[in-house]
Amino acid sequence: MRMIGLIGGMSFESSAVYYRLINEAVRAQLGGLSSAEVIMHSVNFEEIVGLQKAGRWADAANRLAAAAAGLERAGASCVLICTNTMHLVADAVEGRLSVPLINIIDETAASLRAHGANRPLLLATRYTMEHGFYAERMRRHGIEIMVPDTNGRTTTHDIIFNELCAGEIRPASREALLEIVASAKAKGADSVILGCTEICLILNPEQLPLPGFDSTAIHAAAAVTFSLAGKAAIRAA
Repeated sequence: MRMIGLIGGMSFESSAVYYRLINEAVRAQLGGLSSAEVIMHSVNFEEIVGLQKAGRWADAANRLAAAAAGLERAGASCVLICTNTMHLVADAVEGRLSVPLINIIDETAASLRAHGANRPLLLATRYTMEHGFYAERMRRHGIEIMVPDTNGRTTTHDIIFNELCAGEIRPASREALLEIVASAKAKGADSVILGCTEICLILNPEQLPLPGFDSTAIHAAAAVTFSLAGKAAIRAA
């Protein structure tokens, strides 16, 4: 089993979901009391948010790149940035590694394509919806994303930072997000990307008016596939 390296804490609410999903998947595949080989560097999210708000993305990249390099030195065979927004600096982080960086956008795109979806609504932070890095990378996979209108983007961003990252789940906010999804469906969206790793805390991708793709679950599953690939080869031999 290859060791999985996680850069977490952004927020720790979703990092806990990663840890649970990864270990549940390993136990399901290997049986018994099996669990994953995982090492996590959990950052102080308040510091990262400060860099985001100030537009200091280069400093944020250096912060996460140092964490990634530390995970590799500690024995990680792959690294995951456990947040969509900070994939804005994924290339800089990847450049500091000699092990694979499993990119959440690429993995989500592969899942969309496997299900024939190519016009998804993206629900995410304002940075992810507006900075262009996410749409550009999706476009490389032949996928054109949709985003909510200005009010919808503000609503979604505020729900993520003011509620979900603080561990608050409000029914009224769930209804607001469902209204955004319904509006996008009427405008031609064929699917929904839960493009913030906390949105799975409030929306069930199987209970949406469109097919839902939970980026957190997809990313965690990709890590498990990578981790267990060596064991599969041993069994085949």
